[in-house]
Amino acid sequence: MSSLLPLAAAGGFLGGVDPWIFFFSFATVVVTIWMGFRSAKTSKTASDFFVAGRSVSVGWNASAISGEYLSAASFMGIAGMVMSSGYDALWYPVCYACGYLFLLLFIAGPLRRFGAYTIPDFAEGRFDSPLFRKIAVCFVLFIGFFYTMPQMKGAGTTLAYIFPGLPYWVGVVLVGAVITLNVALGGMKGITLVQALQYWMKMFAISVPVFVLMGVFGFYNGQLGANATAQTPAAAVQTSEVAARKPLVEKAPKDEAWIAPFGPLTTKAAKAAGLSAEESKPYSLLYTYSLIIALVCGTAGLPHILVRFYTNPDGAAAKRTTMWVMILIGVFYVFPPVFGVIGRNLLPELYAATGAKGTDKIVLELPRLINERFGVWGSIMSGITCAGAFAAFMSTFSGLLVSMTGAVAHDVYGRMLKPKATPEERMKMFKYAAIGIGAVSVLLGSQVEQLQINFMVGQAFAIAAASYFPLLFMSVWWRGMTMTGAATGMLTGGLAALACTTIINVSDLKVVDLAAFWAGHPLLRILCEQPAIWTVPLAIVLMIVVSKATSAQVPADIRMKMLVLHAPEKLGLKQEYIQEHQAGAGH
Repeated sequence: MSSLLPLAAAGGFLGGVDPWIFFFSFATVVVTIWMGFRSAKTSKTASDFFVAGRSVSVGWNASAISGEYLSAASFMGIAGMVMSSGYDALWYPVCYACGYLFLLLFIAGPLRRFGAYTIPDFAEGRFDSPLFRKIAVCFVLFIGFFYTMPQMKGAGTTLAYIFPGLPYWVGVVLVGAVITLNVALGGMKGITLVQALQYWMKMFAISVPVFVLMGVFGFYNGQLGANATAQTPAAAVQTSEVAARKPLVEKAPKDEAWIAPFGPLTTKAAKAAGLSAEESKPYSLLYTYSLIIALVCGTAGLPHILVRFYTNPDGAAAKRTTMWVMILIGVFYVFPPVFGVIGRNLLPELYAATGAKGTDKIVLELPRLINERFGVWGSIMSGITCAGAFAAFMSTFSGLLVSMTGAVAHDVYGRMLKPKATPEERMKMFKYAAIGIGAVSVLLGSQVEQLQINFMVGQAFAIAAASYFPLLFMSVWWRGMTMTGAATGMLTGGLAALACTTIINVSDLKVVDLAAFWAGHPLLRILCEQPAIWTVPLAIVLMIVVSKATSAQVPADIRMKMLVLHAPEKLGLKQEYIQEHQAGAGH
């Protein structure tokens, strides 16, 4: 590290690369790979690969879930969206955290007591239907691939920042290859320790630069005051210090819109249609409510998060884990919006850029401004945030890859194609599937440079909210649910949300130009961009109606299953749906 000092002190970059930023980022990748190889030595059984031997403690699992959940959208996307869209974007961190309350109250404990390996396991076991497993597997992959795209956008953006001039797609390929290798080596047990440590890395990397930036450029109230004064001059009197601000570029939203409750994010469709501020309010409310439903219910329906509860020893541990996750991610989400507020004042030129050069890189770029006053310390702070960004998209992509790979290796190969496969054969398939799914994820991620990270994550949440959330909530709490009802609701709601998000992406990427159509139909634009407000109720209503019509199909042993789901472990009724593998076992 000492060799970096003269380079940094001279203010020179090696080929345009800041040595401090390179060092911290490279160290994060090396440590991640090393821990992957080290953990691989302890992953010996199928149980280790799929559920980490069901032996992860509450503390480790809470840190690991938080590390997996705090993705590129949390670390980079929230700050970028607050900067670009204003206070409308705060619904994202608030609802990301609130979703765990739903998990804590309704799903975490019962899901763990059922004792499966994957969510498709639960789907089949609850309804005694191998067909339902196939439907559930499809949605694991749909949600997973939609969620990997923003992680890949984060990877491409970060690498393009570290290495100026590096094509966006090269960063996607490099990071995708590293994570795919890690997952193929160690499975769930291999990434649990890595993800737990990465949470604390991200917490340090997001918080320390914020405190340093506020110490140098002025505290949060002063930064916010620079915007408030434009709307209400009297606000300057109430603010002890109004931070200095660079002039906003033409593409930046006006102060009064940026700081308003209904800002650029929720009024986008109405403005494109030429509606007045008063006329756009109902549309903004609709957009906001739909976004809240998608994020809260979607959190409770993400397969790569839900499968983590199977790594706890029992249901009580799963509920304690969920409570700690709420605390850990709640503390984290205090910091990214501060980056967005300060960035609006100090780096408004990012508004004029797009893709990997736009506001999504504000967390990486902002600390470098400290160099103007304190030399290399800004580069050190930026290096720390880059390391945090690497930890963010690497840990989340790892979890997604384990979830999707587990669905292919355990559900498709081990339960459908070759039910008598030995644990060794399924572990080998796990490795092959990880490589294949990793390659597809890289291909998809290389196509989405122009889309906002947080927006893409919201789409994955909308699909999860309309498919897995109704399935799990209704299956756990309503004994009258039938396989036909569950499948009808899940397919209809989930596919409708999938179709809507696909149409919006195709439109935003200009594959098909629908701007004129959306301008004439703002309501359709909102219902398509944020479909949760109608797809979630549709899925639940269909589940109830069809289940009532097919009530004869309710599983005969439903009373016992409901007892297993809800009875405390002390009663001894818990039965692991997937038994730990014995030699030659078919499961």
